Amino acid sequence: TGVQTCALPILIFKRPVSGNVKWSDTIAMLNSIGAELEEREGSLVAIHLSNDIQIQHRPHPSPCMDKGAVAALRKFLETNGVKP
Repeated sequence: TGVQTCALPILIFKRPVSGNVKWSDTIAMLNSIGAELEEREGSLVAIHLSNDIQIQHRPHPSPCMDKGAVAALRKFLETNGVKP
């Protein structure tokens, strides 16, 4: 059974990949599904979910994630049973 949440931004699962996914919205969504976030060196953030880990680069100066980061996060979420 997958994890479902209405807080999950549909933009993460949109195809083609969106370039308008805000990092702050992503953090809120990850917190809402029980992910643990760990600050790493520089602007790296480790996302812990279901005994799995994904390293993401916190975007700057733009508030939005780049398309590659969105695609990687989508794959990570799908692998861990999260769906829109």
